[in-house]
Formats: sequence, C-alpha cells, structure tokens
Amino acid sequence: MTDTTGGGPEYRVVAEGVEKAFGDNKVLKGVSFTVERGTATAIIGPSGSGKTTLLRTLNALDRPDAGVIRVDDVEIDFSAPTTKSEVRRFQSRSGFVFQGHNLFPHKTVLENIIEGPVIVQKRPRDDVIAEALALLDQVGLAAKKDQYPYQLSGGQQQRVGIARALALKPKLVLFDEPTSALDPELVGEVLSVIKDLAVEGWTLVIVTHEIQFARQVSNQVLFTDGGVILEQGRPEDVLGNPKEARTRQFLERVLNPL
Repeated sequence: MTDTTGGGPEYRVVAEGVEKAFGDNKVLKGVSFTVERGTATAIIGPSGSGKTTLLRTLNALDRPDAGVIRVDDVEIDFSAPTTKSEVRRFQSRSGFVFQGHNLFPHKTVLENIIEGPVIVQKRPRDDVIAEALALLDQVGLAAKKDQYPYQLSGGQQQRVGIARALALKPKLVLFDEPTSALDPELVGEVLSVIKDLAVEGWTLVIVTHEIQFARQVSNQVLFTDGGVILEQGRPEDVLGNPKEARTRQFLERVLNPL
C-alpha cells in the first residue's frame, strides 16, 4: 500500500480502492477516503448508494473484494488472502452500533454490555462490570442495568447498543443509521449521546439520513451515490455549498420533501 498519510498517526482510517459486489451488483466501485483521529465523519446519500456497505467494510462485516483498509494500527489488503486471526485483529479495532439494536433478548442490559469484553476479549469480569456501569451512567441508563431489552424503549435499546460498542474500547465507532428504526420522539436522546461522544474525541463514522445532525456533529461529510464518493469535505461545504449537481439534488429532496 502507498501511504497517503505520510505515515502520520493522526489518521484513524485510511481506505484505498475499496470494492464490493453482491453477485452482479457492484455496490462499491473503488472508494477511497481518510478519517482523522478524534473526528466524526458522516456518510450520507440516497438509498442503495452503498453507504451502509461502505461502513460495514470498515469492520469487515462485509468483506471487501478488493482494496486496502487501515484502522488504527491494523491494515489489510483485501485483494490478497487473509487469515481469520488477521481479520479478527482488524475487527477488534472498531465497535459497531447497528440500526436495529441487535441486543441479546435473553440477557439483561448489563449482561449485553459485558458479553464482548468478557467472552471475546477475555478481560476480568469485575473490571468489565465496573466499566459497564460507568458507561450506562454515561448514556443515562444506570437504573436499567437489570432490565431486559423488551422492557426498554427503542431509544433506550439503541443507547445500550452504543454502550455495548464502547465497552470494547474501540479505536473507531461505526454507526449504521442509528436513529432510522426509532419513533421520531426518541431520535433526540440517541443523537445527544452521539454528539457527546464526538465532543469527547472518539473517532466516529456515522451513516445517517439526519442532515441537520450531520451538519452539527461531523468534521467531514461523504456523499455517496452509485457506489462512489461523489463529494467529500467539511459539512459547511458539502451541505451548505455543494459542488456537485447530484449532491444539490439530493439535499433539496431531503430538506424540502413534498
């Protein structure tokens, strides 16, 4: 790989030429971008533009067909053969917050959060529990630690999902449309938690359809369409003064629906 960052540790993510197809459908067509350490990147675009697939390649939940991705200190050339241990090490650098929560229904809130650190990372249970309780307090759910997912609202479940991702102590936190499955009145509580993470200096990549949220929380916006990044830059540029006609058309439709 040719290092476009000059070897600088200020970049948390470097992606070069990432490709992904499902059958004959080429979803990502040579995507390249960088994410600086301690910044928030929002990925926006129409349905079917490849934004969720792009996010999932950053954790190898969808393994790219080609391209090089570096997350923190782990780099994989997906054009070459890789071992399971290499992929696991790559995946360990990030935490993923799913659109639909994906909590274990038969485990309590606390049990959901400690599962990964204890079972996968083999960390001491008592230490993990103490950290999990602190995270629950951070997302405003300390009183819910012994409840089960079905006893929580959608917004509360999503906040548990965020705490679960953070419990893994990731270098990068990935959010896949974290509010799209929520009732409108619950959206704010989840976005507030994510905003706090951005202020605290976590490195975040967020697929979102909330344009105002992207404007407020992100340092960088990527607009995807047709499997490529058509435009990228500061939110005030991409969202406030887009260069591409397709970006302007998309924002007009999203911000001024019929």
